[in-house]
Amino acid sequence: MQETIQRSRFITTLSHASGSTPAHEFVKQIKEEFPDATHHCWAFAAGPPGSTSQVGLSDDGEPHNTAGKPMLNALLHSGVGEIVAVCARYYGGVKLGTGGLSRAYSSGVKLALDSLPTEPKIDRIAVTIVIGYENVSEIQRVMAEMGVVVDAEAYGERVQVRCWVPTVGFETFAAAVADATGGTGLVKKRSGGSA
Repeated sequence: MQETIQRSRFITTLSHASGSTPAHEFVKQIKEEFPDATHHCWAFAAGPPGSTSQVGLSDDGEPHNTAGKPMLNALLHSGVGEIVAVCARYYGGVKLGTGGLSRAYSSGVKLALDSLPTEPKIDRIAVTIVIGYENVSEIQRVMAEMGVVVDAEAYGERVQVRCWVPTVGFETFAAAVADATGGTGLVKKRSGGSA
């Protein structure tokens, strides 16, 4: 998102940040993309929406609390989590004052967020199911209804499906597989954590 305010150009870029390391890597990437910018101010909220457990910010030479803090506040009140914002500013020769700077930096983040496509984050666990061929279409229907994401399928003596099941729906999914297969289907959690 780009804005020009009193001849200064503000270019705000957002990205997903699942932690502080990816957030800092993105900041570095934007600094390399706009190496001649006067300032590269940034903020990230790498936890769930509104959480301050993993946050960071920088005014990058702007007056204290006029860039990073307003950007972070915009992120924290956006309803979006795991996000980083970087604003490359090209100074245009007109001083904006501390209030003007704060408004400019938070406005850039808000405008960028308005155009950001988002999707809900669903915690999932890794699962392998083993079923007979006669149950495949019914299990595919159950998986589609329950938001299960399939990794791989293997067709041998029985059908094995590696998938990711929403954590909150695991017990319901296991029961649905048992019902659909007359108790012959197996549902096993895999090591591999959650997604």
